[in-house]
Amino acid sequence: MVWSVVVLGTLLTLQRQWGALAVLDARRLVGLVASGALIACNWGIFIWALKSERLVEASLGYFINPLVSVLLGVLVLRERLTRPQLLALLLAAAGVLNQVVTVGVVPWMGIALALTFGCYGLVRKRIGVNAAVGLSVETALVLPFALAWIAFEASSGHGALVRGQPLELGLLALSGLVTVVPLICFAAAANRLPLTTLGFVQYLSPSITLLLAVFLYQEPFGGMQYLTFAGIWAGLVIFSLEALYHQAGVRKRRVGGEAA
Repeated sequence: MVWSVVVLGTLLTLQRQWGALAVLDARRLVGLVASGALIACNWGIFIWALKSERLVEASLGYFINPLVSVLLGVLVLRERLTRPQLLALLLAAAGVLNQVVTVGVVPWMGIALALTFGCYGLVRKRIGVNAAVGLSVETALVLPFALAWIAFEASSGHGALVRGQPLELGLLALSGLVTVVPLICFAAAANRLPLTTLGFVQYLSPSITLLLAVFLYQEPFGGMQYLTFAGIWAGLVIFSLEALYHQAGVRKRRVGGEAA
């Protein structure tokens, strides 16, 4: 959170967007308080999952998250699913359900991750604030809590500031950039894309994480997990093909209208 504020402050300076903070109205500020609380909870739960060695459950949460985004888009924003999109959703849901059954317990931590980030995307879409400006406000709001925790850890002899090596401190500084860039892209996409589309695109992140876990970190993968992966990616393929078909139709009608 601390290094994210540094990166965002630099970005706002380069883009000369500090003035945009002063013109935010009360409605947007309240929305950013809500989205800031949601993203802070999401980060906290994820770090907790890593520290408690429950990464599998955390990754499951990010597989569930796109389903939450799609459902929020349908239930709250009244976005409509086409039949291919509905089929894609059902295939992806079947894959996630298979993973839940395979794990054998209710993954409350994964569900909490999915709900907090799904609601974060919904709030950001409703308030429609510039991605960098909105994220700057969000991180600034949670910065005091982050600084208080860092001070507590340091006073008790723990934490990276006390025990970290120079390389570790450098990597932590880079974590601000690694955190900010994806979230800015996500917030920008939330303002431009239907929440249903945004939800399916989010399957790329946990899928890449799964590939890294298997091929880089050599974590076990097989059996019923293949069905999970197959269901999710089958849904992605169907959704992508339907989107390409729709875009081709829109482009064809546009060209026909210009010719007329």
